[in-house]
Amino acid sequence: MRAIKVQFKPLGKRYYFGVGNYDVSDNTKVVVSTIRGLELGYCVGEIFDLDEKELTSELKNIVRIATNDDINQNQKNKEDEPAILKKTKELSKARGLEMKTLECEYTLDRSKLIIYFESEGRVDFRELVRDLAEIYHTRIELRQVGSRDGAKVFGGIGPCGLIVCCQTWITEFQNVTVKMCKNQSLSLNPVKISGNCGKLLCCINYENDLYTELRKHAPDIGDIVETPDGNAKVLSCDVVNRNIKVKYIGEDNKFGYLKLDDVKFTPSMHKKKEKEDADSM
Repeated sequence: MRAIKVQFKPLGKRYYFGVGNYDVSDNTKVVVSTIRGLELGYCVGEIFDLDEKELTSELKNIVRIATNDDINQNQKNKEDEPAILKKTKELSKARGLEMKTLECEYTLDRSKLIIYFESEGRVDFRELVRDLAEIYHTRIELRQVGSRDGAKVFGGIGPCGLIVCCQTWITEFQNVTVKMCKNQSLSLNPVKISGNCGKLLCCINYENDLYTELRKHAPDIGDIVETPDGNAKVLSCDVVNRNIKVKYIGEDNKFGYLKLDDVKFTPSMHKKKEKEDADSM
């Protein structure tokens, strides 16, 4: 099946759509039907063949290539959004709702107005929806998003001194875990490993695959290794620079810093299995 990726925002998620009989290419503006309604997006990349067996649901086709009327209507929708956002903030504050209104957007035909907000708990916004429906005379949908999405709207500077990745190139958030921090021997101090959103830094995920691969060929902390000066227990292991710190067995105050190439060790059973699985692939 001939398909292409379609994106709705510069840093938004990309979705697959069938191209039907349309001749589209990179940056072609198109109108598509989503679960929210008709939306205007743009193609990313070129047409490719998609195996229908890989699909988990039916793939929708592009409705049409965007016309000048579609583009103008979308532009008008965008121009109206700041005033809607301001009004929503006023109404939510008047009703005493503990919510942070982030952004809003119309569907292309203005059949639905979607408003995104962040809140630490559940919010009863039914009265707010009624207020907004009376003003804008369309279907209102309030959608609560996570702290990462909220931080993406406001942006900021990361610990590296650069603009946060979620405002420059990340289109979809990946899962980041404390296990990844331990895998890279990072400090578990929340201040040092958390981003502006309060969640674990997205960049922790970037090098995790490299560290995982390097650790397959290195001893774990607590392992016993053979050194030129006798057996020793591993206290720390820098897999990138291939350095380890050891404490010699039977010697209370004897420590050493060695290169991984200078020691011998027997990989633990789980590492043997991981290596066998990788070799069989």
